[in-house]
Order: sequence, then C-alpha cells, then structure tokens
Amino acid sequence: MKIAVYGATGMVGSQIVNESLTRGHQVTAISRKGAEVAGTVSVAADQADGQTFALIAKGHDAVVLATGPSRTGGDHAEWLAAMETAFSNAEGTRLMIVGGAGTLMIDGVRLLDSPGFPEAYKAEATTAALALAAVKEAPESLDWTVLAPSPMIQPGERTGSYSVAKDSPAGSSISTQDYAVAMLDEIETPAHRRARFTAAN
Repeated sequence: MKIAVYGATGMVGSQIVNESLTRGHQVTAISRKGAEVAGTVSVAADQADGQTFALIAKGHDAVVLATGPSRTGGDHAEWLAAMETAFSNAEGTRLMIVGGAGTLMIDGVRLLDSPGFPEAYKAEATTAALALAAVKEAPESLDWTVLAPSPMIQPGERTGSYSVAKDSPAGSSISTQDYAVAMLDEIETPAHRRARFTAAN
C-alpha cells in the first residue's frame, strides 16, 4: 500500500512511519521542513495547503494525520482550519486521524471534563474535540477513522499486543510503538470506518 503521513517526524508520526516501513508499505513522510526520513519519499508540505493535500490523497491508499494544535501558545484555529482543509480534500483515499484521549468517556463524562484532567493539556484536548466533531459532520463520501490513544501515550516497546474500545478507554496507557501497530492494523484491515476507536496496552 501507499501511505502518506503528515507529521512524520513527530513522536507518534515517526512510529507510524516505522511500522509502515516494517510491513513493506511505500511511505511518503510529510513535514513542514521536508526532513529526510530513511526509507521514505520525504516531502515538505503544510497540511493547510489544500491543493497539495488533494494531490497526495489521490496518489495514496491512506493518508495519516499525525499533527496537533500548537503547544507553545500558537493559535489553535490555524490547526483546526488545516484539519478542515484535509477533510475537504481527502476524497478518494482513507483518512486516518491521530485523535486525542480527552473525548473518551467514563460514566458518561468526557475525560477532558473530569476533575482530574491535567490543566496543561485541556486546551489541546478541547481543540482535538472540535476536530472530532468536525470530521463527524463530513460528507458520507469521506472515508475517515480516528484512533484515540489511551489517557497516557509515550515511547516504550513494541509488543504487538493491544486492546480496543469505542467510547471509553481500553486501558490507562499505550506505547507509541503499539499505537502505530493498532493504526496499521486498521489501515490494512478496516474495522472502524467513519468512526472513532481507542487502543491500549
């Protein structure tokens, strides 16, 4: 398969690239600066560039969005606009979105609305929730899937083993490596089309 990854040099995106290459897929690694990523076709592109996004979408079986809003005080509206651009230009390919855990629910309450949710991540989680709401309103022709991580995601080891759930956390944590395994399993064997699901170790 031909897989394009926006945010290919990030903590999660880089693992999705690695897992894709390990499985023998052709990978286009996309970052704003076009950083060279071994084993891939490395491209400099901004997700907000709709014309380029449409060309990439047409040339790939799946496009992964492993990007996120600014964590350094930048305007989150810019990222939301870039997500909307992706939604509007992805027809003809499978759109895989790295989601946030904040919209997962426990006892009917979103994690981001729970008393113990870290204040430092609330703005990012709230913005990610807006992106999820937006893609749910996309036309039926858009083939999208959102994979939300566990409440904790960090580099670890690739075990190849994970559990999945739909609206509530499947567990408390997942390694970025096993998150990538779950993402590639979904790309290769679709089970959550036009839906959000989550994975945990």
